Amino acid sequence: TCDTGDQQTTAVVHVKEPVATIVEMLKDVTSYEGEDAVFECRLSRETTQDAQWFLGDVPLQSNEMNEIRVQGTCHTLILKKVTLEDCGPISFKVGQQTSGA
Repeated sequence: TCDTGDQQTTAVVHVKEPVATIVEMLKDVTSYEGEDAVFECRLSRETTQDAQWFLGDVPLQSNEMNEIRVQGTCHTLILKKVTLEDCGPISFKVGQQTSGA
């Protein structure tokens, strides 16, 4: 706001977060039953955008079977003690960007 006493004008500033892109795609992983399977994806920048991991079409959350970590630009999914039922496509999505393995 600029106020000269008898006149006043106001403007608004809008700040948008730059889009994060995936710079290191997921790689296929082969694990033995009972071992952990680790997937990593690296982004171009740290972001507050929603990032989501999927096993098939099922969104994953951190729990006793899955561990999801974010350290800077590196996003990691650990499927703990995998079983044959865990076989299938893994994908990571942030914004409009997707990577799969």
